[in-house]
Amino acid sequence: MTFKELLIEIFTWWNGQTLGTRFYTWRKGQRVGEDEFGNVYYQTKGGERRWVIYKGEADASKITPDWHGWMHHRVNVPPTAETYRRRDWQKPHKPNMTGTAAAYRPKGSLASVEGRPVVTGDYDAWTPGS
Repeated sequence: MTFKELLIEIFTWWNGQTLGTRFYTWRKGQRVGEDEFGNVYYQTKGGERRWVIYKGEADASKITPDWHGWMHHRVNVPPTAETYRRRDWQKPHKPNMTGTAAAYRPKGSLASVEGRPVVTGDYDAWTPGS
């Protein structure tokens, strides 16, 4: 680990893991597997607690559907212990774009490119005393 990586780990919680998580994982963690994005999944020795250490920026939407079921205790068997095949209807990962210029802006939003539609005569604004 370089000095820069150590500083990033100490001072950022959104990037990979913190020192506390590294220590907890070292003490109690049992590596279960890794997904296609490089995220590493762990559990305690008894399996009652499960967590993920993200590769890069922490974004919960980066957890793949197969690991999502295991992380939330919907299935007991991790995808590494079974032959999981992705369904045809499952879409590939798309990052969460909230807060960026590429965020979804519905029609009529103040931040949308086309702006708000012109007000027609079917609306009367409320005025006090009327």
